[in-house]
Amino acid sequence: MTETSETPRGGFLSGPRANMAALAVSVIALVLAVAPYATGRDFDGRVRSYLLENPEILQEVSLKLEEKAQQAQIAQTQAQAQEMTARIAANPSLLSIDARDPAFGPADARVTVVEFFDFRCPGCKSTAPEVLRLMQTHPDVRFVFKDWPILDRGTDDTSHYAARAAQAAHQQGKYLPVFRGLMAEPALTKAAVDRILAANGVALPTARTAMAGPEIARRLADIQMSAANLGLQGTPTFFINGRAMASIQPADIDRAIRAAKAG
Repeated sequence: MTETSETPRGGFLSGPRANMAALAVSVIALVLAVAPYATGRDFDGRVRSYLLENPEILQEVSLKLEEKAQQAQIAQTQAQAQEMTARIAANPSLLSIDARDPAFGPADARVTVVEFFDFRCPGCKSTAPEVLRLMQTHPDVRFVFKDWPILDRGTDDTSHYAARAAQAAHQQGKYLPVFRGLMAEPALTKAAVDRILAANGVALPTARTAMAGPEIARRLADIQMSAANLGLQGTPTFFINGRAMASIQPADIDRAIRAAKAG
């Protein structure tokens, strides 16, 4: 999951191994620096020799630090999901399904999956094919898509451009093929978005008018407000019958859908 600070979450945990190794070396260096003052002997020289003879210890320390960081990230993600679920339980309107939302599946489905996403989010792109497969696996489930562009920086507004394009495609009944195309594009540009619209049968003049109009602007602003009220931390974020998922892994989402059906 890409957070608003662009920190992965929910199966794409932070803490690259190289950074952890650097941290391990820094910690050991600090110990070596203070050890002579604590022992009054050549402790640092003996430890240095030992580490040179047994470099695998550094790897062990690095792996342990990474494990602890991952556990802390998982705990934080679970706490955030529980908090969002509690907010929705107290005020279901926070996750209301808007008539303007692209939604697929029976309107009276017992199970509804809602996804907030950004078309440039790596986690969103990696899970998109599986989400589409889950729609085929569970035709009795309603899937609702919330375009939440959060990765624009400075003058770069490609995420918003892609979201507006997808909403315009939805107005022409072309949302899912455009969704698939935008998610499959490894590095989105505005030219690529236009190409994907045209390739999927979207009338570009009509789409451009809609993209520049107030209706789609209001829709994206409403989604932004909803995300803020929910306390969303990043994309993708999935909700199943009002319960926030701590994971973005398709297998976990599938299990949650089946559990909701059974419940």
